[in-house]
Amino acid sequence: MPPTDRIATFAAAAFVLIVIPGPSVMFEISRAVALGRRAGLATVAGNALGQAAQIAAVAIGLGGIIARSLALFTVLKFAGAAYIVILGIRAFRSRRELVGVLEAAAAPRSTRRIVSEGFVVGVTNPKSAVFFAAVLPQFVVPNAGHVPMQLLFLGCVWTVIALVSDGTWAFGAGAARDWFARSPRRLEAVGGAGGLAMVALGARLAFVGRRD
Repeated sequence: MPPTDRIATFAAAAFVLIVIPGPSVMFEISRAVALGRRAGLATVAGNALGQAAQIAAVAIGLGGIIARSLALFTVLKFAGAAYIVILGIRAFRSRRELVGVLEAAAAPRSTRRIVSEGFVVGVTNPKSAVFFAAVLPQFVVPNAGHVPMQLLFLGCVWTVIALVSDGTWAFGAGAARDWFARSPRRLEAVGGAGGLAMVALGARLAFVGRRD
C-alpha cells in the first residue's frame, strides 16, 4: 500500500477530476433522465466496472501500451464513440415508449443490460485509460514493493470516489425525471433530448483529438 500522504494527495486530485462532469457523467445523466433513477445508478455501476477493468490492465502493464499507441487509442476512441451514438439513436427512436419503460427498467434483465452498456462505455473510454496509465504510477512508491498492488489500491480509491460522485449526479437526474414522468409529452421530450445528447456526446468523443 502507498504511504498515507500519497493516498491523501491522490484522493484529493481524483476528487477534483471526478466531481467535474465529464463524458461518463453526461452519459450517466442521460440514462437517468431517459430511463429513471435505477437505470442511472445501474449505468454508474457498469461504468465503474469498466474503469476497474482499465485499472487492472494498467496494473499488469497494458495501460502503458494504450498510452504509447496512437493507433490503439484511436480504435478505442471510435469504438466507444460509436457505441454511445448507437445507444443515443436507439433511445431517440424509442422515446414514445418511455412510459412503458418505467416498468421494464425495473426488471432484473433490463438492469443487467443497462449495467453491461455502462461497462462497455467505461472500458472503451481511452482518455481514462491513458489517465490511469500516466497518473497512477506517479503516486506509487517503488521502494515499498508490490507495485501492481499499489496501483490496484489507488484504483480502488478512485472507484469509490467515482461511485459516490457519479451516483449523486445520477440520483439527482433520476429525481428530476420523476417530474417529467407525470406527463407523457414531457417524458417523450426528455427521452428524445437524452437520445440526441448521447449522439452529440458520441460525436464529440469521436472528433476530439489526442494531445501527446
